[in-house]
Amino acid sequence: MPAHLRVYPAPDDADASDESAEPAVRIRLGDLLPLVAMAQRQHFIWLQDFLDDEVRISGDLHDVLMAFRSYKPSA
Repeated sequence: MPAHLRVYPAPDDADASDESAEPAVRIRLGDLLPLVAMAQRQHFIWLQDFLDDEVRISGDLHDVLMAFRSYKPSA
């Protein structure tokens, strides 16, 4: 029996998802970091799908992270 194909109209521009829209889910950094760290340690492939995604952080966390990035521990 041949497969039944359906033709759907192309979505309107207004219906298309807007990548600049506000995030739909909020999560505490303390809940997120252990999950991401575990996925990275165990080399889960799905994590690579999200490496280009942007996340929003507070200005003070950004300042701390930038200072930490330039930190060189003394040997």
